[in-house]
Amino acid sequence: MCGRYTLYDIDELGEHFGVEIPDDLQPNYNAAPTQEMPVITNQGLELMRWGLIPAWAKDEKIGYKLINARSETVFEKPMWKSIVTKHRCLVPANGFYEWRARTDGKHPLYIHPKKIGLFAFAGIWSSWKHDGAEWLTYSIMTTAPNKEMTAVHDRMPVILHPDDESLWLGADTHDAIETLLMPFTNNSLEIYEVSKNVNTAKTNDATLIKAIA
Repeated sequence: MCGRYTLYDIDELGEHFGVEIPDDLQPNYNAAPTQEMPVITNQGLELMRWGLIPAWAKDEKIGYKLINARSETVFEKPMWKSIVTKHRCLVPANGFYEWRARTDGKHPLYIHPKKIGLFAFAGIWSSWKHDGAEWLTYSIMTTAPNKEMTAVHDRMPVILHPDDESLWLGADTHDAIETLLMPFTNNSLEIYEVSKNVNTAKTNDATLIKAIA
């Protein structure tokens, strides 16, 4: 799964994705569910809440359970199939966190592609209307782990290669979409242990991605 990630190369967003960047957008070293983060759609950059709320939902609490969507079953359930077919997005990131269990508890790890700085997760989004307001929310697609992630977790977010980002937004067939929902393989990942300070969502600074001995 993917429960925390980073986005700190704010200045590169505009050039990389061809979008306008809000002046007040700040680096985030500990993006957590329910936070509002930049997401790229065919219409440009949108600020959306992490944790997808389907249009039919009665309240926002369901979003806590839908921060990720399994790529293997996304076409099997009517709700997911409709969203992945019509509402795909790019979720800009620099890396993500995962926790590895040891005898003395869970230890956080920071993970990012070695040869790519700013990248995008494959995402899906939805519009939820409530009390006269519209909420835009998103979920990150997950897949089976690649070789490096196998020792860490049985899932990993779908990291799109730069050449596939426009394809993810523009794919118009089941096969074209499914082809992109694969484990990251072309570039190796750097994985290292970081401070447990990342466990607190309110902690948000560059020290969180610093490797510890």
